[in-house]
Amino acid sequence: MATFKGTYTVTITPFTADGRKVEESVLREFVDWQIERGAHGLIPVASTGEFLSLSDDERRTVAATVIDQARKRVPILIGTGAESTWDVVRYSREAEELGADGVLIIPPFYSTPTDEELYQHYKTIADAISIPIMLYNNPATSNVDMLPPLVARLSRIDNISYIKESTLDPTRIRDIIRLSENRMAVFGGIMGYESFLNGAVGWTAVGSNLMPGPFAEMYRHCVEKTDLEAARNLYEKILPVIELVGQHRYVSATKQALNLMGLSVGPPRPPRLPAGGEDLIRVEQTVRDLGLTFR
Repeated sequence: MATFKGTYTVTITPFTADGRKVEESVLREFVDWQIERGAHGLIPVASTGEFLSLSDDERRTVAATVIDQARKRVPILIGTGAESTWDVVRYSREAEELGADGVLIIPPFYSTPTDEELYQHYKTIADAISIPIMLYNNPATSNVDMLPPLVARLSRIDNISYIKESTLDPTRIRDIIRLSENRMAVFGGIMGYESFLNGAVGWTAVGSNLMPGPFAEMYRHCVEKTDLEAARNLYEKILPVIELVGQHRYVSATKQALNLMGLSVGPPRPPRLPAGGEDLIRVEQTVRDLGLTFR
């Protein structure tokens, strides 16, 4: 079973200029750039990858393309979230067949399931596949908040051993580790620096789409080298990017920045709109001030 740690980029999905098709050649180029610049892992077909705007065929295409292009250089976790348990099982089995190292699964996002329903949901999926499952707790988008006691219960299921914790409360990480008796490894979903200080082994970062090297270096400073002064200095450098791609801008600002950096990833799919107005000005200023370029 794979051991996941480090900074994993939750990747965008490149589209053609009209947004109608996945741009596979750009996706391959992006995967190579991410790995060459130091990303420890990649997570396509997740929220930043606009998974809810992809058809089943497109989900498979993106997953297969990333897995193929990565060539086992870094772990690849595929987002397989859906509202129906049966759909998640189908997507997760497909990811395993394609050669994914694991799957990232957000809770059903409309039915607001109870803790027992969530347990049965994840247990059914875990029984259907053999690769590791990373839970994804993001109550702002899923309308479900998986609290540490539930996460600890889920950690008793054999191949559920990771969680992406995307609240703004890093003490959740401490509590998950304690209550699960170290069975659950935690990835910070938003606040990498603070998450590492509370025991996270990884960071699933949106900003790493734009700065894979520095975002990966944060893990090395906080965990491998334990150089917190260097980590703090680096945090101040990358904070403008973390803030730029936060909240509603996480897809539109990331894509606009990459387009300005020289990689044509196309627009987000509607109902999302390309970054405009003050958001566009902010993207342009951040790219310019930090000297961000592709290549």
